[in-house]
Amino acid sequence: MSLKTMLLTGLGFLFLGLGAIGLLLPVWPTTPFVLVSMACFSSSPHMRARIMKIPFFREHMENYQCRAGLTRKTVYLSLGWLWGMLLLSMVLLETLWLTLLLFFIGIAVTVHILCMAKAKDRKTGETE
Repeated sequence: MSLKTMLLTGLGFLFLGLGAIGLLLPVWPTTPFVLVSMACFSSSPHMRARIMKIPFFREHMENYQCRAGLTRKTVYLSLGWLWGMLLLSMVLLETLWLTLLLFFIGIAVTVHILCMAKAKDRKTGETE
C-alpha cells in the first residue's frame, strides 16, 4: 500500500467519523463528510465497498448520486432528533436570547431538510 493510499484512507476514516457524528447531533452536516470520505476511499475500492455495506452511509451516497431526495422516514427521524435536541438545549440553557437563536436555527434547518426531501425527476429536473 502506497503512502498516498494510506493517507487518503486515514482521511477517509476521519471524515467518515465526522459524518457519523450527525447521527447524534441534529445540526451537524452528515452528507458532506460522507461524500468527502467516499472520495478519499476512491483510492481503495475494497474499503469503499465495505463502507457502502453500512446502510446509513449507503443511503446518503445513493440519495446524493441519484438526486432521489430523502425518504419520509429519514425526514421524520431528522426533524424529531433536531427538535428534540433543540428543545432539550433550550430548557437547559434558560437564556432567552440563546433560546431564540436555537429556535431560528431550528426553523432554518427544518426548511433545509424539507427542501432536501423533495425528489428530483431525473429527466426534467422538476420536483415531484
